[in-house]
Amino acid sequence: MSMIRDLRAAVRPSRVSLRKNASTASYDTTRDPGTPSAVVDCAVYRDGTRVQRDKPLSPHEAMRLVRRDGGFVWIGLHEPTEAEFAGIASEFGLHPLAVEDAVQAHQRPKLERYDDSLFTVFKTIHYVEHDRLTANSEVVETGEVMCFTGRDFFITVRHGGQGSLRALRYRLQDDPELLAKGPSAVLHAIADHVVDGYIAVADAVQDDIDDVETEVFSPGRKGGVSRGVDSARIYQLKREVLEFKRAVAPLLRPMQLLSERPMRLVDPDIQKYFRDVADHLARVQEQVLGFDELLNSILQANLAQASVAQNEDMRKITAWAAIIAVPTMVTGVYGMNFDHMPELHWKYGYPLVLSLTIAMCVGIHRVLKRNGWL
Repeated sequence: MSMIRDLRAAVRPSRVSLRKNASTASYDTTRDPGTPSAVVDCAVYRDGTRVQRDKPLSPHEAMRLVRRDGGFVWIGLHEPTEAEFAGIASEFGLHPLAVEDAVQAHQRPKLERYDDSLFTVFKTIHYVEHDRLTANSEVVETGEVMCFTGRDFFITVRHGGQGSLRALRYRLQDDPELLAKGPSAVLHAIADHVVDGYIAVADAVQDDIDDVETEVFSPGRKGGVSRGVDSARIYQLKREVLEFKRAVAPLLRPMQLLSERPMRLVDPDIQKYFRDVADHLARVQEQVLGFDELLNSILQANLAQASVAQNEDMRKITAWAAIIAVPTMVTGVYGMNFDHMPELHWKYGYPLVLSLTIAMCVGIHRVLKRNGWL
């Protein structure tokens, strides 16, 4: 049982490195030139140790070794075409519906059980680093990992330029006792790896939401009403959170099934650890749902602040229009060129009218200022 106690440490990097990798990792999409074009790696594992060969194995050769000497084969593919995947599907007896989903991609996270295999779809999430959120910023980038789990084989089909499993394979190879549990141990490691990625991305998205929230609710210049931020930026962030939600929410039920329902292809010692993955996934789902609700509130508050600022502008314009109306009226009366106007020929008439006009304007300004219109 010491292997089980160390399982999480074997397949999971530190939280600090995860948070850093969410924005700075360079994802490996290279392929081994000695294998078919879609095959990233093909290896046989016996008693938890990779069987070393002088040259790269083809899927057919790997399966022949497994049938002769035991163990299991792990094949990793990147964006195979239908023709490239047809031979592997035939060799391992994969169900045609699952094969079609794996080749076409753009699938919803799910778990499907067939007679001799499990088909699992994971959505991978990568945080896109940016200096400042704009109306066109891409915050999260998604990919897919499809997994075929059999009694003596494990096949991964990856779509997208991120989400490489090469480093995960190396970590698992450093723990032979874990790999000796078979393909279900690899399935758990991938599920745990994907969900850890969700946690790291959620932390990064939280920082973006905090920045927008601070900007929306910060006071305006000189303590005045905030005029909010560009609503398009908030809406773009909300769209990216929705993309995140589509990856997280559908995966919860498959993880619960793997943790709660005994399955012939899942080792009992491994199954209980899917419960931990499901718990972490549920926490991320709650966090993402909270993001969505919070962004709704921020968007509404931003629109309300813009409306308040517009109302304040209209009040100021109206107040100044009332002040300007006084000299406009006076000059309009004296501009009618009548001969008998009040104090028209008095030498102090002009200064008197001008003084009264200014006094009236100042009085109106003070009244409006006291009532908060200016």
